[in-house]
Amino acid sequence: MLSFEPLDTGLEVVDAVEGRRYVLDSSEPLSPEPADPDRFRFPVDSAVEVETSELRLVEPVEGFVREAAGDPVLQVSPGTRTDLPSATYSVELNAPVKLYLRVDGPLTVDATADLMTFRFDPPVLVGARSYHHHPAATVTTTDDPRDVFAAVSTLSSALKTTSPERSYPTLRGHPPLVERGDELRIPDELTAPETGVRIELPPTLRAAAVAAPLSYYLGAELVPGDDPRLVVDGDAHSLAGPPGFERNVERTLKRAFLLDCLVRTEGYYQVDLYEREQVASDVDLDFASLYDASLAERLDATLAVPFETLAPHVPRWPLVAHVDPTPEAVAVLPFVAYDLGVVRTEDARRASPDEVQSSVLDAYLGQRRGGAGDESEDDPPFVALGDADAVEQVWFGDGVPLDATKGIPAAFHNDLRRDVDPASIDITVVCNEYEMAPEQAVAETVYGSREQLPFDVTLRRDCSTDELRAILASSVDLLHYVGHVDDDGFRCRDGTLDAGTLDSTGVHAFLLNACRSYEQGVALVEAGAVGGVVTFSDVVDSGAVRVGRTLARLLNLGFPLRSALQLAAGESIVGGHYLVVGDGSVDVVQVEDGIPTLCDVETAGSEYDVTPVTYPSREAAVGTMAYPLVGSNEQHFLAPGELATFRLSEPELREYLSTHGSPVRKDGELVWDDPP
Repeated sequence: MLSFEPLDTGLEVVDAVEGRRYVLDSSEPLSPEPADPDRFRFPVDSAVEVETSELRLVEPVEGFVREAAGDPVLQVSPGTRTDLPSATYSVELNAPVKLYLRVDGPLTVDATADLMTFRFDPPVLVGARSYHHHPAATVTTTDDPRDVFAAVSTLSSALKTTSPERSYPTLRGHPPLVERGDELRIPDELTAPETGVRIELPPTLRAAAVAAPLSYYLGAELVPGDDPRLVVDGDAHSLAGPPGFERNVERTLKRAFLLDCLVRTEGYYQVDLYEREQVASDVDLDFASLYDASLAERLDATLAVPFETLAPHVPRWPLVAHVDPTPEAVAVLPFVAYDLGVVRTEDARRASPDEVQSSVLDAYLGQRRGGAGDESEDDPPFVALGDADAVEQVWFGDGVPLDATKGIPAAFHNDLRRDVDPASIDITVVCNEYEMAPEQAVAETVYGSREQLPFDVTLRRDCSTDELRAILASSVDLLHYVGHVDDDGFRCRDGTLDAGTLDSTGVHAFLLNACRSYEQGVALVEAGAVGGVVTFSDVVDSGAVRVGRTLARLLNLGFPLRSALQLAAGESIVGGHYLVVGDGSVDVVQVEDGIPTLCDVETAGSEYDVTPVTYPSREAAVGTMAYPLVGSNEQHFLAPGELATFRLSEPELREYLSTHGSPVRKDGELVWDDPP
């Protein structure tokens, strides 16, 4: 649900489903009146008309101005100062809630690094579109692989276009859900696009799981066949042979996606894209012609380019999902496909105690370029996953994965059912351990420090079992628990509370900074939570405090759980004892600059090499463009991943950091403005 709330001087746009908000500032009170969304060139969910001659953005975002037909006029960036003649304009703003302004008349655009101003003749129309996508329907399938093929083939019904623009996350809708039943049932309203592409595979559950994200993105039907191959307008391309079926599917997805990202710069967003510039010199492709070509024609063109040529320019992939090819696993495929995750079924095995210790140590040392102890018979087995160049690896099988997210299918369904209160972001910090009070003190200072967001932070100390049970039953966006957990549950002043005894929980996300909190975290997800950070072994209090306070800072900046943990793990040798359970992409608050970004700074004599590193989020999934406001940069980059490296003087670096809310890693170590 989208709403427009008048302020004393401006208008607040609220997305109640996603818990996102954005303020359009004005010099006067505004009285929004409902307007027809169809008056906008691009789709909006809701619209209002306001009588004002100026709107300001005190948190500038990327913007584009277009003519009435959608043709680009200019990109709005710091330093833009333009007076446009009288016409009908559409102003697109990539804020936490997608915004559009419709202006009829002259338009003045004046943008600096910390203020963006639009002036026009009143009235102005303001339209908004939520980034949230719910599945449109549910498909039921039997365990027969041929029925599973038919179910997977419906995933692409959620695509909003088959043009190159589907590489933008906002034009890839959420696939329908898939559940098991006694017969195949596909709702009549689910219609997959006609693309001239099909994927022929041996009829197995493994083949269906591996091919699901590729089928979704290409609008390709899965059909039984003797050998795995991709058929494009009758021409067959083998998916067998080196480096193997799973890797060939992965390479095909990444190639098709990258080419769409390059070609789409011929369309509505004619920007200077760094990756296009790099690829253009290595390939013989007519991007303008390919933009108007069919999906099958573009796919043929990209398959003619060796993967090795394109691989260096593919954005860092958001997800590698390790899936057991069982009937139960079919239900997670729509969620993996929505993230364009790569599916693997072969790269997991039980880990030895030595490998567990090595993983813990690597998590600490790897960020800066004790051991986990012996595995008990009562502990769940540890699982070692293969290497993957991805932001997140998720394991959906039995056991505890090392350096990966423990995927729990219930988490994704919990997220679809959650009820967000847009009035505030509710964070509860519970400290049941005196020795870890410094972490609570930091959390008290950090959470709620962003002035533009409505935080409600509650601090609780030395809770009883009844008090903690009441907290877990309440609606909380983030529970940050500091204390001890033993075999019986959360340790409280009068005993222990086992989360496994809860019928339900209102907690959305959680950080259980306690020894061996894994089982309690899993129980919270199964009771209704979406995801959280837990430990799989004992952690030293001092190290846990360092990790906990870093996680608090990163979550407060809008980093998702998994990305926040990756960065925080390097703060202490105990960082490798932590993992995410549930959905690793869950966040607590919106990102100030739209894309979670780490500013990586390396000292270079009297100057500094600055590399912005972007991470995926709900609003900034793979395919989003980043436009770093650093130095003299005038190029866009594909996110997520490392962008270009910029050489800055000390004054230039200070100016850059002063206008961004990003965390900073200087010479391999995270540094903060506020005291620890």
